[in-house]
Amino acid sequence: MIITSRSTDNPAQPGRTESDLEPPGCAVLIVGCGNLLRGDDGVGPVLIRHLWERGVPEGARLVDGGTAGMDVAFQMRGAQRVVIVDASATGASPGTIYRVPGDELAELPPLQGLHTHSFRWDHAIAFARWALADACPTDITVFLVEAENVALGTDLSESVTAAMEAVIAIIEDAYLSPLRPEDPTTSGRVTVDFTDDGYLRLSAQLAAARFPADVAVGAVRDDELWLLPLRGPRSGGLLLKQRNPAGDRAVLVREILRDLVPTGARRAYWDDEHGALRISLEPIA
Repeated sequence: MIITSRSTDNPAQPGRTESDLEPPGCAVLIVGCGNLLRGDDGVGPVLIRHLWERGVPEGARLVDGGTAGMDVAFQMRGAQRVVIVDASATGASPGTIYRVPGDELAELPPLQGLHTHSFRWDHAIAFARWALADACPTDITVFLVEAENVALGTDLSESVTAAMEAVIAIIEDAYLSPLRPEDPTTSGRVTVDFTDDGYLRLSAQLAAARFPADVAVGAVRDDELWLLPLRGPRSGGLLLKQRNPAGDRAVLVREILRDLVPTGARRAYWDDEHGALRISLEPIA
């Protein structure tokens, strides 16, 4: 279940100071707050790791906020849109998702008497408004996931894991997908290149669209090389290495192809059913 709330009230900024900390600007900043050592309370940082493994488009920035609220506040400088993910403890059913738009956040807690160990997501926003003043982003959305178990040393519960995947889907659709490059395979077949030393070269656009984590697994089937994307380097697989400033990628496939290593351009297309880039090993006629 996703609970949303809306308001037309505009929050006022409580203070104004100058800061020399200026992280690079970005279109979207996604922050995961919480304590990884306490089960479901770590849903924010765990979500950040999952997003990183799935590939981050240019213009997006991920921040594992952990419990460092003050640092999160300064990370917001220069961001056009901010998404914060944290755990909640309201007494609702575990896994309940609360979506709170920034214009709901007029009533934030006071800053007096706070210290780093007591910082929550709402304190981070309040501190950012005070510290950054006019430089604080106004487009802020908070996702809160109701926790089930925050015992020390536990993993995410099943209910919170499922809710986290739902939040990831929302973030991908609303915030990350618009930043991803157009997929060249949607128009049909594309061309890739094999080199004499056993590398497969992919364009930056193709790699970003279909292999955002820069990791893949390959296999030969009939007269084709199948290349399937993985979510991150922890899964092993083949690394797609950047080969030039334009962002084109090269992946070593010599061991997979063995004695079948071709050279030159080959046709390829994306197979939606199998989630694979299928590359013909036959020369282009």
